[in-house]
Amino acid sequence: MYELRGLNEECGLFGIWGHPEASELTYMALHSLQHRGQEGAGIVATGGDYLFGARGMGLLTEALSQSQLESLRPFSKSIGHVRYATSDSSALSNVQPFLFKSHIGDLGLAHNGNIVNALQIRRALEDDGAIFQTTSDSEVFAHLLRRAKGPSRKARIKTTLQQLKGAFAFVILHEDAMTVALDDHGVRPLMLGMLDGAYCVASETCAFTAIGAEYIRDLEPGELITISDDGIDFDRYTAFENPSMCSMEYIYFARADSEFRGTSTYTIRKALGEELAKEMDIKADIVIGVPDSSLAAAKGFSDESGIPGEQGLLKNRYVGRTFIASGQEARERAVRMKLSPVRDIVEGKSIIVIDDSIVRGTTSKFIVKALKEAGAREVHMGVSSPPLKNPCYYGIDVSTHAEIIASSKSNEEVREEIGADSLTYLSVERMHQVYERFGSRGQCDACFTGNYPIENTDGLLPQEKDAKTKGV
Repeated sequence: MYELRGLNEECGLFGIWGHPEASELTYMALHSLQHRGQEGAGIVATGGDYLFGARGMGLLTEALSQSQLESLRPFSKSIGHVRYATSDSSALSNVQPFLFKSHIGDLGLAHNGNIVNALQIRRALEDDGAIFQTTSDSEVFAHLLRRAKGPSRKARIKTTLQQLKGAFAFVILHEDAMTVALDDHGVRPLMLGMLDGAYCVASETCAFTAIGAEYIRDLEPGELITISDDGIDFDRYTAFENPSMCSMEYIYFARADSEFRGTSTYTIRKALGEELAKEMDIKADIVIGVPDSSLAAAKGFSDESGIPGEQGLLKNRYVGRTFIASGQEARERAVRMKLSPVRDIVEGKSIIVIDDSIVRGTTSKFIVKALKEAGAREVHMGVSSPPLKNPCYYGIDVSTHAEIIASSKSNEEVREEIGADSLTYLSVERMHQVYERFGSRGQCDACFTGNYPIENTDGLLPQEKDAKTKGV
């Protein structure tokens, strides 16, 4: 499978407790989070006596049928999940939320992130007699919880969470409560909101906007929240806290209208573009952004530099994100279907193209070539993030070192490869300055610097872990 952008955030989560239209609201919220996962979706719901689930492959509209949605309608508490999967784990058995049945009570589980010691835990559990039904790292949580000792369910959940390393945002549904937990680094985002007196949680605030809910605040690293008919309980499962939210959430993954700590992603991306303009001393006729996630950065660049901004590239919105394509020629055809230059705008012009990131370089190379074929005199590439050089172990399906162009090539070599007249990346220092300006408490920048905040105990990328656990 070839993905045009080369980066995929793996999941989007939503949960709501105590609303008569819970399942419908969950469906609407998941639709707004579709950009976070497009290969599978599901909903698990309860009315208080038992848990009922529905899930399927594909986009949300394909994954859940009308009859499935109707069967979920009577329930007032529900959690939902949209998923992007690696090729090794793209199977219905791995689509979440998971639903586990037991004589001590049902459990619905939705997870965003990657547990870096999951394979180690899985092997120990299998040696102890556990049988796994999926290749997902999320399933280890359910097995650990079932074995945990403690005077209360919350105590057992705390014990389980303390055994996990990595990035995890969990939404857990029982018949009588919904529990929400964030890892002690807060790598993946999770927000708390309220609608008509019912508490809800989501990976992004755009889900709250879609259903008319009020955004209360971001969850804190290491936080544990329990929501029930008795109200809401705020707690922590660990005293350790080292904020390291994923930098790419700001740069690329989140929707432009979503907020982190009260600031919209659009505002942050615009500021990144402004900082890039201070580092990119290039004279040009126009600035254009690569649709859609780079448009805010292009606006910021234009405002700061004084170079007029234009819509020189158009995006075909009826082409999906992924293509079954092999070979460079097929990949280039895929990109050509996605993006096209506007000749009247670019012809005879010196152009600065702003993109949010470069992974393989396929898209950038095509854009430069297409603009020059459309008559552009010069094409200068500006990237509103630092050079992406390293794989991610925390819930993003980023390529291996071998497939990341900046991992093995210098900036000049990357420039030559994509055919641009110049190439400028935003520096790591200026990126962090922008985040700090808008109240950030710390970001993971491992994909740029190689400074991983969490030790990768298993030593494997998520897709490699899937391959090792598949068929075990």
